[in-house]
Amino acid sequence: MTPIMKPSKKLALTGASLAALIGGMALAEPNRVTFPENIQDFEHYTTVTRGEVEQILAPREAIEAVQNGQPMPYGTHVVIRFLRDGEISRYFVMERGEGWGADYPDGRTEDWQFQWFNADRTVNLDENTARCQACHSGRADDQFLFTHDAMTAFE
Repeated sequence: MTPIMKPSKKLALTGASLAALIGGMALAEPNRVTFPENIQDFEHYTTVTRGEVEQILAPREAIEAVQNGQPMPYGTHVVIRFLRDGEISRYFVMERGEGWGADYPDGRTEDWQFQWFNADRTVNLDENTARCQACHSGRADDQFLFTHDAMTAFE
């Protein structure tokens, strides 16, 4: 007879690991990224169009840090809001947390982690965040942002 596992407070599952346990094929890696509660206060500092319209947002404090040649503070979220036919279709969120780089032995993007969210702001487990980290890792000199220059120039 196989013993039944009892729930433990010490066991913490992310959405991705839970989906894998119940048989789903989740492509997203477990991470700590949350959707920012104060996104309505973020600055829309640039727009990129690559198929969809991508509005890129960040808190004023993060923009000012970059403009002053400082690292963005821990707790910073940088958000891409994707628009399709004028409606929000999904979000991509980068978040910086102190010590988060230790979650990945290869270093990747220091203390930045990435997550996709659906239009309703729930985690999208169908997107591969490892791919995002791999691409952004080449932008270490620009705080892992492809829009660092746009943030620097934002008024």
